[in-house]
Amino acid sequence: MTGSPEPPEVLERVTTPRGELVLRRVDGELEVISNGTFLMDTRDGRSERALVRVALAARRRFGAARTLLVGGLGVGFSLLEAVSDPDLERIVVVEIEPVLVGWHATHLSRLTGAALADPRVQVVVGDVAAHLAEHPAGYDAVCLDVDNGPDWTVTETNRALYSADGLARCVRALAPAGVLAIWSARPVPRYAELLAGRLDDVQVIEVATSLGRGGPDAIFTGIRRPG
Repeated sequence: MTGSPEPPEVLERVTTPRGELVLRRVDGELEVISNGTFLMDTRDGRSERALVRVALAARRRFGAARTLLVGGLGVGFSLLEAVSDPDLERIVVVEIEPVLVGWHATHLSRLTGAALADPRVQVVVGDVAAHLAEHPAGYDAVCLDVDNGPDWTVTETNRALYSADGLARCVRALAPAGVLAIWSARPVPRYAELLAGRLDDVQVIEVATSLGRGGPDAIFTGIRRPG
């Protein structure tokens, strides 16, 4: 007879300017809940890793990426993929929630401690949209995973990042032939059309999810046009 699953154990509950953020343990894995909505966990991470992997592969057609921006630290899977690439010389991670960054020094340290200690890595606590605006042509690749996707934002303020103006900020932050990659919990055809108006070779890559959570996840990629 199969035993009942253990009830979630709340490790921390914090009120932020964007609402409530909860870290909990469920069956040995960690989950982050934002305003009552599931945001991320440590169970799989294949699509978050793929976000970085496909961006770097697309950029390699023009030469290896040396600089990478990861928008959204999450539980760290995208960062783990980034530090595995020996060609990268600078990896900047922008995360708006200082409490989430703090959890990587405590509850999540076994997963990301070595990656965050990599001398190429810089963690910036702040708004990724503002960071993008301050670094024109600064990155060979920009990988964004700041919400559940263009049509499923957990916080209302994130909607602007998926707008035409938000896309323009992303494009300006790319070096020539730079690659933009954006994570989404599901494919959104109209968003791919928006990207195609500003970027070349736009693709939507679907990644199967684990544990029957639905899906597939989607990764949007495109290349900055020269000039």
